[in-house]
Amino acid sequence: MNAPVEFTAPAAEQALIRGLLRGALRLLFRGLVRPPMPIAGQRAVINLLTAFGPPLRGVSRTTGSLGGRPCEWHRPARSSGGVLLYLHGGAYVIGGPHTHRGICSGLARRSGLAVCALDYRLAPEHRYPAAREDALAAYRALLEAGYAPGQIAIGGDSAGGNLALISCLRLGELGLPQPAALVCLSPVTDFTFEQLHQPAAGDPLLHPRWLEQAVALYCPVQLSRSDPGLSPLFAELAGVPPLLLQVGEDELLLNDSLRLADKARRAGVTVRLERYPALWHVFQAHAGILQAADDALDRVAAFLRERGC
Repeated sequence: MNAPVEFTAPAAEQALIRGLLRGALRLLFRGLVRPPMPIAGQRAVINLLTAFGPPLRGVSRTTGSLGGRPCEWHRPARSSGGVLLYLHGGAYVIGGPHTHRGICSGLARRSGLAVCALDYRLAPEHRYPAAREDALAAYRALLEAGYAPGQIAIGGDSAGGNLALISCLRLGELGLPQPAALVCLSPVTDFTFEQLHQPAAGDPLLHPRWLEQAVALYCPVQLSRSDPGLSPLFAELAGVPPLLLQVGEDELLLNDSLRLADKARRAGVTVRLERYPALWHVFQAHAGILQAADDALDRVAAFLRERGC
């Protein structure tokens, strides 16, 4: 792949901890969150795996509503006055604000931004474009609450990174102002899955059968998986806000980030691509355990500060 590379992290340390995490993820997530496990069972698994994260000092957490959807707010003790609208991952079928508290609270403390984790609608109960409609309604609600576009960033991981991208593309179509920054952690950018990476060490988190199950439940039958509204890799990207992409080199979706970075750069978008060797899909969720995850969140916060959020 010939995507421009802004930053490649040093070789990951903590070999023992990484090995233990790999094994646990392979057994408890990749081994269970896939067919034939029904979606209800997958949701129970992810809820159990993320149920015990301790609260982060210096950050308060409250529940609320934004744009007609439930949300969780993570507010740092010292706020810059800006906000990050965070869209969780989970292949559009599992997850919620409660499963991503570690990332959200970590970003709030590091960046000084209030982080709003949106509980957007999931498939199969609500197919595309329901999640995008929820994200757009939340963004409009932030504008109506008095936030200037320059004070708002949008971010997300995996499917949430996809949702952040397609929401910004839709903002452009509607003639609405773009946020100051866009942060995507291991985003899905191509739902055709025609160029999945096959890391030598294996992806300990994502199973190809789960990806296929999820997109079949999320994507309407009559809509091509290469539709730009679903797969931003096939969209016209000019006008997308300054974009930070972080991706692990040991994940199936590595090429989604590399190809998007290349196309966005050619469209004139300000792009920062960060690659993390020997790490996997949304490794940032292990902040507080993996030093590389802490470093990655530090770099997200620095990017948001640079954009003036």
